[in-house]
Amino acid sequence: MSRDRRVGMTRTLIIMPAWNEDEVIGDTIRELRSVLPDIDLLVVNDGSTDATVSVAEAAGALVLNLPYNMGVGGAMRAGYKYARRFDYDQAIQVDADGQHDPRDVRTVLEGLKQANISIGARFAGRGEYTVRGPRAWAMRFLAGIVSRLAHYKLTDITSGFRAADRLAIEQYCRHFPVEYLGDTIDSLVVAIRSGLTVCQVPVEMRPRQAGTPSHNPLKAALYLSRAVVSLFIAMTRRPVKHDPSLRAAHGEEAAL
Repeated sequence: MSRDRRVGMTRTLIIMPAWNEDEVIGDTIRELRSVLPDIDLLVVNDGSTDATVSVAEAAGALVLNLPYNMGVGGAMRAGYKYARRFDYDQAIQVDADGQHDPRDVRTVLEGLKQANISIGARFAGRGEYTVRGPRAWAMRFLAGIVSRLAHYKLTDITSGFRAADRLAIEQYCRHFPVEYLGDTIDSLVVAIRSGLTVCQVPVEMRPRQAGTPSHNPLKAALYLSRAVVSLFIAMTRRPVKHDPSLRAAHGEEAAL
């Protein structure tokens, strides 16, 4: 699976973590395939006990099976290792529940022209997605701190709809926590402290295609405390040192 620079091909991988999503994953995959037929799609089955695997395969996705449930962080780390192993130029996370609009995938990928990590932001002027109470306060507080670290205004650092270039894929293979919120806050903060750049693009979040979102005040307060702890842990971690040759190769690719 080698890249063909002669025709300027950029190899892209969609990574879809999935745990017991057989009710919705088939429709999500079919929609992605219809909108983005030229992009490879990998479903990382995170120890599902339902029919997620058979439904995903029937819908046309390649499936990577984990031996047991590792959470979103573990599933995404496996997906990024797959992307590195098979020499993809860029990768993008798309959720299995249908909330991420396939028509926004290319928009998020476009952000990689100016940064190593591109985030599809829910609170950036598009759509009607809203969060209130302690959860909203936590998001604004965390976004303000990380924006200062990144020297770039961010509004949605907990969005899972994000893309990574080669340097970011390498970063995530070396540091992508499995703890709660580690896949969003911790991984992003350590990437920024390791010298990677980040940007965001506005996207519109769609309603869940299955399941019911929780609006429990106790869970919102718990989210706030866990988010702050996750940020504190990320700030105490050592930055990742990247091979200078990899950074040089990234610079050459950006110039093409």
